[in-house]
Amino acid sequence: MQVKFGPQERPRSVVIDKATATSTFAKFIIEPFERVFGHSVGNALRRVLLTFLETPGILSFRLEGVPHEFMAVEGIVEDVTNIALAIKGALLRRLPGEETSSSREVRFVTTVIDISQDQLDKSGGKVPVTLGFVMKGSPFEVVNPDLVLFTVTKPMKRQIDFRVGYGRGYIPAERHRIQNKMEGEIILDTIFSPVVLANYSVENTRVGQDTDYDRLVLEITTDGRLTPTEALSFAAQILMRNLEVFLQIQEHELLFEQPSSDTNEDDLLLDKLALHINEIELSVRSTNCLAGAEIETIGELVCLTEKRLLEYRNFGKKSLNEIKAKLMDMGLSLGMDLARFGITCENVKDRMKEIEEERKTKKKREKKEKSM
Repeated sequence: MQVKFGPQERPRSVVIDKATATSTFAKFIIEPFERVFGHSVGNALRRVLLTFLETPGILSFRLEGVPHEFMAVEGIVEDVTNIALAIKGALLRRLPGEETSSSREVRFVTTVIDISQDQLDKSGGKVPVTLGFVMKGSPFEVVNPDLVLFTVTKPMKRQIDFRVGYGRGYIPAERHRIQNKMEGEIILDTIFSPVVLANYSVENTRVGQDTDYDRLVLEITTDGRLTPTEALSFAAQILMRNLEVFLQIQEHELLFEQPSSDTNEDDLLLDKLALHINEIELSVRSTNCLAGAEIETIGELVCLTEKRLLEYRNFGKKSLNEIKAKLMDMGLSLGMDLARFGITCENVKDRMKEIEEERKTKKKREKKEKSM
């Protein structure tokens, strides 16, 4: 049996702030949500991001000739405790293309450290052994290959073994389930979570003439083992997987009244284009610059290119960057092609007035129909 509900707004795309995005940080903007959904979705995603993402991590290591961690090793500057602390900082990334069936199996990585006197002489008597060197040829991508694990001061040839596994969150050494432990193997605490920071905020956004819809802004910082986009994608999939169980109690299928998606998106875009400059939050300087250029609406603004804007008097890079950031928050950009709406740079002022009048007429009609 089907039950019909009224139309509900939902976001149709995720916008990434490309101006601030890096390999380890990204700001995501998702809109419009119905009221309350911004906080509900944002908080749920944040908790999953910080807790349930998996990456590879070093569970233990064994250095040939070293029986335990509470000792010094001849020819190595650092004692074994400091070597263990350095290894805890290793960041490993799963290589793409691994077989799904075996990608979570514990892997062993073995490297022979062979330092000659010639190498010592060339490097001033000290040869740093880095993570990139000991993981060379391993089935993992090393995020921080320049991490120094220890420093050799005498010629030596020793084997070093690592046990690499998968997990999530923080797992102390005593909780690792190590099978067939080797003699001299030192078990480590392991931080598997790749997300360093995850914050969200909810702002008001406009749909038509209503301004009380939610815009969700997510800021994600990772340590490089996952990109922010990968982290958000994985978190969303985990969250949806845990919600699937509730479909088992489905007695009725919900149908939502809504216009076609294309029409709805076009209406939303036209509503944004018809906004006056003073209806968005810009600094006084930027607002005055646009007023001096006789730019009254967002539609007139997005028709212009960066080069054209900078030609206006008193218009500088600071104002340009502010306007670009504001447009990006709205899902817009400079130099947009609005030909499908019959809008060009030559007729944009007239078309914006027409669209504004159409919106007012539509609002009056809808208000009248509701009162009947």
